Amino acid sequence: MAKRILVLDDNQDILDIVHETLTYEDFEVQSTPSSDKVISLAEIFIPDLVILDYRVAGANGGEICMQIKSHPRFKDVPVIIYSAYINDNSELLAYGCDAIINKPFDLSELVEKVNSLI
Repeated sequence: MAKRILVLDDNQDILDIVHETLTYEDFEVQSTPSSDKVISLAEIFIPDLVILDYRVAGANGGEICMQIKSHPRFKDVPVIIYSAYINDNSELLAYGCDAIINKPFDLSELVEKVNSLI
C-alpha cells in the first residue's frame, strides 16, 4: 500500500508541482490550499507524513504542526515545514516539526527528505 502524504500550500502552482512529484514517486497524495482544512483532512486521509508551507493565508505552518503533533492520532506522524522566510531553523523546530526545507527547493531534495522520514 502506498504511503500517504498530506500537503498544505496556498500557492497553487507549488501545490500542483509538489503533488505531481510525490504522486510520480508512488505516494498517495492529498493536497489543500486551505489551512483550516488540514486537521479535518488528516482525520479522513490518515497521512503517514504531512508537508506544510510555513506562511499560508489564515495561519502559519508552525501552528498547524503543533496542532498535528498534539492530536493523539497524529503525534508520531512526521511533519516537514518548508519556507522562504527562514532565518533560524531553531525557530521552526520549536513547533515540533521533523524536518525543514528552505524555499526554493529542488524537488529531489523534497523526495529525499520524505523518503528519509517515512
